[in-house]
Amino acid sequence: MSSNSHRLETMLLHAGWRADPATGAVAVPIYQTTSYQFRDTEHASNLFALKELGNIYTRIMNPTNDVLEKRVAALEGGAAGLALASGQAASAFALQNLAKAGDNIVSSTDLYGGTWNLFAHTLKDQGIEVRFVDPIDPQNFLRATDDRTRAYYAESLPNPKLTVFPIAEVAAVGRPLGIPLIVDNTATPFLLRPLEHGAAIVVYSTTKYLGGHGNSIGGLIIDGGNFDWAAHPERQPALNTPDPSYHGAVWTEAVKPIGPVAYAIKARVTLLRDIGASLSPFNAFLIIQGLETLALRMNQHCKNAQAVVDFLRTRKEIRRIIHPSQQQASTANAPTGTSMATSADWSGSSWPAARRQGASSSMHCSFTTMSPTSATRGALPSIQRRRRIRSSPKKSSSQPAFRTVTYAFQWASSISTTSSPTSSTVSRLHRGH
Repeated sequence: MSSNSHRLETMLLHAGWRADPATGAVAVPIYQTTSYQFRDTEHASNLFALKELGNIYTRIMNPTNDVLEKRVAALEGGAAGLALASGQAASAFALQNLAKAGDNIVSSTDLYGGTWNLFAHTLKDQGIEVRFVDPIDPQNFLRATDDRTRAYYAESLPNPKLTVFPIAEVAAVGRPLGIPLIVDNTATPFLLRPLEHGAAIVVYSTTKYLGGHGNSIGGLIIDGGNFDWAAHPERQPALNTPDPSYHGAVWTEAVKPIGPVAYAIKARVTLLRDIGASLSPFNAFLIIQGLETLALRMNQHCKNAQAVVDFLRTRKEIRRIIHPSQQQASTANAPTGTSMATSADWSGSSWPAARRQGASSSMHCSFTTMSPTSATRGALPSIQRRRRIRSSPKKSSSQPAFRTVTYAFQWASSISTTSSPTSSTVSRLHRGH
């Protein structure tokens, strides 16, 4: 990281790159190349043996992609990043890096449909079982765990359910067992840093908010560098036993001179090398351009969405708004011992009341959703997705002829930056349908 600033806004502009040493150019270049010149045979040997880091082949790494990886790793507070061709590739690699045929993953039920299909069918065909559990009770993850469970998986703010995932609670279940929590943070970049709440790995579809412009498909895996893979060798054999695909390397040992990045290095030099889901350097460049406005966009998205919610709350035709700020927690539905709050307004004066009822955070936050397209145009009607259902003719004449269900249908949250967000403070929101 080239900037020592801890401000996320600065990292989005400068992390991972300052200037080209040859020309002094400050804009990140597009290295549209397949291959790289080795200084000599020893240099080549050191690169392949991981004794030295450097560029080998663009299927595995690229200087433009490297800036993107470093920049988002800095944004998340992680140790290393891996850019991939899509968010789906990132989700798949995140699990395949740890699990093989006969192993299993425990996942939240609250997932994007494409991820659900990947987990329920494609990974199943590869011999990896994904067990789906309702995250309303974090202990559901423990109940589904056995000796072959390699990871837990969830989305921070699921698409389209918008029920905030209890990151800290589920991470606390898995860590003593040597099970990392992998969090898809596609919906909440800049607003939430899952690694600060116990997640070990963060994945992204950069296609959505990180890029923001809709012109480039991409994905990212961020290795938090905060998980002790070597402490549980039986639980994590992929990183603790000789890898025949890379000269018998034991990844937790092989990368020690580099840093706590065994997970990221293995994903790069085995899965990315062999499967080749490489991100185009040109796409990486375009996503970097999107990162430069991420802070401005996310804040404005949240304000726009809140305006939509406030408008819809005044409409008597609206029966329900799917939006975290409207998902009132119900103590009757919450498992014993979990964090609860009864206010639908997670901001300002309501927050101390939430804390008194058992929330384990010490920060102020409010959650909203937005559309990165319609909302930025300020067109309220275009954000409303209405499904009209004809009422039964037997209903009272006082009932409307149509019932309108309106969805605030994009997925992001607004968390004030007074301090770091903690999932336990918002994880017990009502999960009604």
